[in-house]
Amino acid sequence: MDTTTILQPATWTDVGEPNDFPDGAVWPVVAGGMPIAMFRQGESLHALHDLCTHGNARLSDGYVEDGRIECPLHQGLFDICTGAACGGPVTEDVRSYPVRVRDGRVEVATPLLP
Repeated sequence: MDTTTILQPATWTDVGEPNDFPDGAVWPVVAGGMPIAMFRQGESLHALHDLCTHGNARLSDGYVEDGRIECPLHQGLFDICTGAACGGPVTEDVRSYPVRVRDGRVEVATPLLP
């Protein structure tokens, strides 16, 4: 699991157990008051901001295939590991969040809200 270092003040939020997130699917959660789209790819868990950067659509309503999420509104593609825009019409990356598993629980790190 990813334990990326957070460079700004952040909070780790419990979002469930690893088995709550089926391989190859997307699942909506809330972490730190933010909408998050959770993904499992094999043994790895990933978290993206649950809003397309191109239109007002929830990525958690999209379709996962080949390590990418397809936005349900205009079919733009994002890499589920990095949030990188990888298929038009999207050109702006979506924010990704660090994920870790501690004591059998999945946690997502989000910036502290002001």
